[in-house]
Amino acid sequence: MTPPPAPIARREYDSTRLIAEHPPVRLDPNKLVVHQIACPPGSAHRGRIGFSRWAATSLPAAVGFVPAELLVVRPGFYDYVPCLDPAEAVEWHVNFADPNLFVGYRGPLFAQDELQVAEHPALGALREALVAAGIPITTLGPDGPTPVLITGVERRVSVSTNPDPRAGRPHGLYGNAFARADPEVVRRATTRIEPPTITNLIAMAAPPGGSGRYRSVTITQILTTAVAGFAAAVAESRRLRGSTVRVAVHTGYWGCGAFGGNRILMALLQVLAAAIAGLDRLAFHTGGAGGEAPLAEALRILRDDLRTGPSMPTGELVGRLEGFGFEWGVGDGN
Repeated sequence: MTPPPAPIARREYDSTRLIAEHPPVRLDPNKLVVHQIACPPGSAHRGRIGFSRWAATSLPAAVGFVPAELLVVRPGFYDYVPCLDPAEAVEWHVNFADPNLFVGYRGPLFAQDELQVAEHPALGALREALVAAGIPITTLGPDGPTPVLITGVERRVSVSTNPDPRAGRPHGLYGNAFARADPEVVRRATTRIEPPTITNLIAMAAPPGGSGRYRSVTITQILTTAVAGFAAAVAESRRLRGSTVRVAVHTGYWGCGAFGGNRILMALLQVLAAAIAGLDRLAFHTGGAGGEAPLAEALRILRDDLRTGPSMPTGELVGRLEGFGFEWGVGDGN
């Protein structure tokens, strides 16, 4: 297991005061529709929201086996259903972040990051508060990744983004389709969650696209980022709930949408990162149709092509991954 990372900033906010003093502003009209359902007049906002930003540590000298019980495969997209007993575990969801935390939350785009902020409206308020206070909120610094952890944020609505011609969204609401949708279609796709559920997030930025084959420097960057985020979640969970708490992270094809990341490689590196960071479970959400195949191939490579002993030097592992010739794909336009 890699040494625990260190927080380089930490803040805590009362949800009621946060929303009242730093409300999300200048929202795109369709995002305003979602926000009005999530936070109608007189809404009660409860709990405390924790913000922390973390420095990455070096990767370990060697990487061991991936435990068979580590991975949980979840068809579809995030449903926010726990995979461990909440009485003994802390669960986290990866936010596919921009280097500038929640930078697109006001605008018309509705990719994974913006969807998550719309469903958790206090995230927009958190960004406004941090900016107002002059607190750095980048998830990528000059010296490497600086993932951001957010605890205790209410999920107040669920927005259905799947294609559904009968509901007036033949092409769905994901990505750029959201901005083109009629506001009434957005309203019908948005369901208020009462009472709100609570989510913990890991905001970490994937490489913003490339071409040709992945080189070792990029592979190392991706692995370092994922380990930093996952190890920070383990450290923060233990701070909040004690050293015996179990920790699960929910993720998916991080960096594989607009950035065109290679699904097999990005899945494989996240599984390795989960093992390095000491997670108890990695719940991998495979998304839409065909999403199971890249993850299955990643697991086959881990099982058949990389398992040569009880551990492998990290430099050798990265070199072998480069040797497989994984190539960048094309962004999905969202």
